[in-house]
Amino acid sequence: MRTESGHDLRHHGDAEVRDDGGSLVDLAVNVRADTPPVWLREHIAASLGGLAAYPDGRAARAAVAARHGLPVERVLLTAGAAEAFVLLARALKVRRPVVVHPQFTEPEAALRDAGHAVGRVLLREEDGFRLDPAAVPEDADLVVIGNPTNPTSVLHPADAIASLARPGRVLVVDEAFMDAVPGESEALAGRVDVPGLVVLRSLTKTWGLAGLRIGYVLAAPETIEDLQRAQPLWPVSTPALAAAEACVGPRAVAEAAHAAHRIAADRAHLLAGLARFAPAGLRVAGPAQGPFVLLRLPGASAVRRRLRDLGYAVRRGDTFPGLDEEWLRLAVRDRRTTDAFLRALEQALRP
Repeated sequence: MRTESGHDLRHHGDAEVRDDGGSLVDLAVNVRADTPPVWLREHIAASLGGLAAYPDGRAARAAVAARHGLPVERVLLTAGAAEAFVLLARALKVRRPVVVHPQFTEPEAALRDAGHAVGRVLLREEDGFRLDPAAVPEDADLVVIGNPTNPTSVLHPADAIASLARPGRVLVVDEAFMDAVPGESEALAGRVDVPGLVVLRSLTKTWGLAGLRIGYVLAAPETIEDLQRAQPLWPVSTPALAAAEACVGPRAVAEAAHAAHRIAADRAHLLAGLARFAPAGLRVAGPAQGPFVLLRLPGASAVRRRLRDLGYAVRRGDTFPGLDEEWLRLAVRDRRTTDAFLRALEQALRP
């Protein structure tokens, strides 16, 4: 889907590794490497014996509610966060939706598909892509923002986002990567004091479940009811429900917290390595707080093609509103993978 500004809103990182990209080292998709863990695969496999019965999401819904200290009436399970964006676009009666960019493009694509004219607030590179609440139009009755934001990796202060709440406004916060932030600092999930707040979470990133499709929405009960009416019957499969229940349990939350600290250390190693390319004009947006980094590089399109020839897939940035062809996004990987990538990048930058 190309908009009037020319951005392909339906281009995502998986396009870089499909077909002839299947053999590449994947730095384009923001799913944690080496997942799902064995214990989770075994748990999901054990659910297959119940496939003859229709899915029953009550236990998983209760587990998500307990994870965030909320009543079950404030939880809706979805087939990934992407389904939640479609439900919001179709179910909510809004007149002036606004999306804060650069960010994940699926919210805007879903709104446009549902017939909405979508406004954009473009955060600026010179401001570090940080949120300026004053830039959001007062009459916007739906505001969508990611935190930490994909692709900028910026973590906005929770208070700054909460300040966007207004009577009659729905404030949608995509926290798909929040569990990759140590301590989940600046999270709004679980808050009930912010009017109109809708928080989206995904379990596909940290746990490597993109092919299973599982996420959830946290919102006021009346909003959950509106979204639920827009869902088909049995929208989440039995294996996905088993995964949801497992991934929000104490063991999994502790494991994710440990992984978040490891990701932070691996990110610091990547950033230190990228710093040596500053003389070539490479600049990293930031400070990066997510499991990926956004960098600007003269001739990035050509560099991306050379990296493919060298065996590495990275995410182009020009499909994100607010960015152009000089931007690339890199997933954070382990140090050995990063060191090999940095050697390839050095080769790709040679005249």
